[in-house]
Amino acid sequence: MSIYKLKSSFQNILRPLVGRLAARGLTANQVTLVAAIVSVCIGAVLVVRPEPALFALVPVWMLLRMALNAIDGMLAREHGQKSALGGYLNEITDVVSDAALYVPFALVAPFSLPWLATIVFLATLTEFAGVLGVAHGNGRSYEGPMGKSDRALLFGALGALVAGFGTLPEWTWHIQPIACVLLAWTVANRVRAGLTAP
Repeated sequence: MSIYKLKSSFQNILRPLVGRLAARGLTANQVTLVAAIVSVCIGAVLVVRPEPALFALVPVWMLLRMALNAIDGMLAREHGQKSALGGYLNEITDVVSDAALYVPFALVAPFSLPWLATIVFLATLTEFAGVLGVAHGNGRSYEGPMGKSDRALLFGALGALVAGFGTLPEWTWHIQPIACVLLAWTVANRVRAGLTAP
């Protein structure tokens, strides 16, 4: 199970907007780069000034970023903008953006840098395992249970908690190892999917 399963419904809502953006000359690669730049800027602000109120940016931006990720994909597929460069940008910027948005939580007790670094590593591994399916002819894998959309929901909720209460409850420490287990499970599921004949 993964929130990714809701993607088609999300795309249907955005399709009229995407059509207007394409008509105005906006490109998929521009959307991809803007999403990455804003993600890195938000992450940098939170590292430099880890004030609880600023973590409210995370849930808001996670939702907007999911919309932008859907928009760049629809521009590429449905408006003739698909390119090799776009494929590279899409995968690389997603990993960079995730890392930028996750790492600031290492500054919020009871989270810690070693755990967050492990989460970033495993999240990167899930995307690597997913894209390897293309190299082996079975297509991009999006299996969960801790895909990009699921992680966006998790860290968006954590950001809302920090903004609302000024910190995280002690019990949230357990989210870190649980997330690592779910990420490892996701890697295994994506490898398994990539090895399955289409």
